[in-house]
Amino acid sequence: MTNRNSGVCTMARKDSINSMKEILIKRRDALRKVLADDLGNLTSGKGQTSGDIADAALDSSENEISSQLAEVESRELASIEHALERIRAGEFGVCERCSRAIPMARLNALPYATLCIECQREAEAAGEEVGMNTDWSRLLDETDDSDVSINDIEMDVS
Repeated sequence: MTNRNSGVCTMARKDSINSMKEILIKRRDALRKVLADDLGNLTSGKGQTSGDIADAALDSSENEISSQLAEVESRELASIEHALERIRAGEFGVCERCSRAIPMARLNALPYATLCIECQREAEAAGEEVGMNTDWSRLLDETDDSDVSINDIEMDVS
């Protein structure tokens, strides 16, 4: 005899994951736009000369803050991309460590969580960097085998 409640819970979980997918896609698109704007602002400000040393220091600190915000946004974007890949693979909402279902309350709070709370706590207690499972090879241009030397990098030292 099958349990009807487990079927209802499974359907409710699938519906929640589908709505979470839509939220993740909207957040991904928003982050992509923000990061493109941030990158445009950082590169458009290059080469501009400010009035005095105080202005230059302020510009430098603003650029540093913008750069750090872009780094945080970039990490969130990578986590969202990973979550969307897990949805496509049918692995979303399953702990990567113990393979148990991640509670929906946790997923609602952190849609790109890949570990259940217990495994997350264990990983943090062990000093592991959790959530840093980005496949950086996807970001590299694998068609160009040329090396870049320091002479190839344009620097603005004004």
